[in-house]
Amino acid sequence: MLTKEEVVKISQLARIQLTDAEVEKFQKQLSTVLDYVEELKKVDTNGLEEVSQVTGLVNVQREDRIEVADNHEQILSQAPEIKDGYYKVKAIL
Repeated sequence: MLTKEEVVKISQLARIQLTDAEVEKFQKQLSTVLDYVEELKKVDTNGLEEVSQVTGLVNVQREDRIEVADNHEQILSQAPEIKDGYYKVKAIL
């Protein structure tokens, strides 16, 4: 069981202010979590493969590569106004 001083220290490290009632509440809750972690440490995991995710999904993003666009004139032809080969827009500040 965590002591009240340990819970206060944890709250200070997390920069969280706790009331006395919250310290008592979290003392019980954090102790329960830590007890469960101790139980998990007892599980024999020898021979098991490490798993980072279980869905089997893989990265589906495309490879990042440079492509030259050859339709610059076609794109600019759709602009309402053009100046020096660029879209002309109103200045906003």
